[in-house]
Amino acid sequence: MDRKLVLIAGARGGLGRALTQAVQARGWTAVAIGRDPAALDAGLAAETPRIVADVGTPEGARAAVAECAERYGVPDGFANCAGEVLIAPLHRTSEAQYRQCLRANLDTAFFGLTAWIDALRAAGRPGAAVLVSSVAGRIGIPNHEAVAAAKGAIEALVRSAAATYAPLGLRINAVAPGLVDTPATAGFLRTDVGRRAMAAQYPLGRYGVPADVASAMAWLLSDEAAWTTGQILGVDGGFTAVRPTVKGS
Repeated sequence: MDRKLVLIAGARGGLGRALTQAVQARGWTAVAIGRDPAALDAGLAAETPRIVADVGTPEGARAAVAECAERYGVPDGFANCAGEVLIAPLHRTSEAQYRQCLRANLDTAFFGLTAWIDALRAAGRPGAAVLVSSVAGRIGIPNHEAVAAAKGAIEALVRSAAATYAPLGLRINAVAPGLVDTPATAGFLRTDVGRRAMAAQYPLGRYGVPADVASAMAWLLSDEAAWTTGQILGVDGGFTAVRPTVKGS
């Protein structure tokens, strides 16, 4: 039977909201996790179940999964959409910025995934999880050192955890998006010039929207992807695989 209950961390962000909608459109229950109750209320439909917790800590992640299990059932699926973008070269990245970047991206993935796996192991049930990497974790992009380190670690985490837990029927994958139009990337897309410059980097001629990534994540969570694990699915308009056509003046 296809998955019916998906726990979504970072649900208040643009990608988290889009995945919540994609999950609900499939007839599944989406349980949203976020640190800020007001932000969750503002970004989600009133009927969406929600849990206030910080999955960037082991205690917060365990509490979120335990509350989900108690109130709604053990989640068949887990998705971590929490994260933030830091654009700065190494020599302009402070220790505080670096550690916050890793906490927002890698710690939430690591601790959230751990808590979910523990719950599924205790229940003796299969399931599927999907994390979020980035094109910055796959190829070199200037001024992305901290976030590239975090996303590259997420990809390694996916492959290792997928190998460890495959015998238990747990599938673990990730998506690696290019630039997606969300509040976190609004600074890149403030002007017409900026939007055109960003779109020109992609062979398909545009940057992404949250639904592009959310639909791929929902597929990875579904039984349609039952023979897929340990994979990093590029959802990037061809950015990492295809050179865009550069037109002469």
